[in-house]
Amino acid sequence: MSDEREETQANPQRRGIRRGIYIIPSAFTIGNILCGFYAVINSVKGYQALSDTAHAAQLFDNAARAIGFAVLLDSLDGRIARMTKTTSEFGVELDSIADVLSFGIAPAVLAYTWGYGSTHGLERLAWGVSFFFLICGALRLARFNVTARAPRFSIGGNTPKLDKRYFVGLPIPAAAGMLAAVIHFVPQPIPSYDFNQAQFYSWILLVAIAILAILMVSTIRYASFKNFALRSNKPFITLPLLSLLVAGIWFYSHWVLLVLATVYVSHGPLLKLWGLINRLRRPLHKVDDAATSSFEN
Repeated sequence: MSDEREETQANPQRRGIRRGIYIIPSAFTIGNILCGFYAVINSVKGYQALSDTAHAAQLFDNAARAIGFAVLLDSLDGRIARMTKTTSEFGVELDSIADVLSFGIAPAVLAYTWGYGSTHGLERLAWGVSFFFLICGALRLARFNVTARAPRFSIGGNTPKLDKRYFVGLPIPAAAGMLAAVIHFVPQPIPSYDFNQAQFYSWILLVAIAILAILMVSTIRYASFKNFALRSNKPFITLPLLSLLVAGIWFYSHWVLLVLATVYVSHGPLLKLWGLINRLRRPLHKVDDAATSSFEN
């Protein structure tokens, strides 16, 4: 470490390169913040343009796309920081602030303006559900930061070892991405439908946003894909699959993004339910085995 420091001091060009490497992850995070801010602005403009359904739908779709790009940038900044070994406390704090804006405030405002905010009789409940989503997302981020910084002990410690293969609770980018995928699939704002349809869709959206919020603060495990490496010993399988995924998103983004978001959000509860079913079946198998052995004796 001292040798590297002396070499850096002796070589100003190397020091400039190191500073540039440290700036790259923060640049992605700043792009994340820009996308979140852009999503909020377009959501507000779409809310003001509800009388023009086509224009409002385009603005809401822009907001949904911006959240989708924010999800991409958020996944890249951490991966690049780990690959270049430039992780820092400053970067972690900046990333948390960016996530609160892009995946907390932006989707909460988007759900309100595109969905239930203008539905008659649901004004107060709409405020409450959007704020509930925001506060659950903030709590999810705070819990993640505390867990990531806590001392890790594999055996005999008070703090359980953090399993990097899983997230505890639905990640806030996935929750925001789920809403963005739905709006990208159906950008027409809910208030543009007739009264009965608007009421029905508003209630569905209210329940869906509340479920996403609860999943974020739950203890359900979700795959993190942090162990997924760009280098693979099976490139003839990985590369074609990645190519198909990119092509699918490029040409059929509405369907592909909605399917991907739905599968990821739902796989946690489904695996949890499968585990509970297996736990309930084990005692029954033990009872059957005991009864069989006693009958044979």
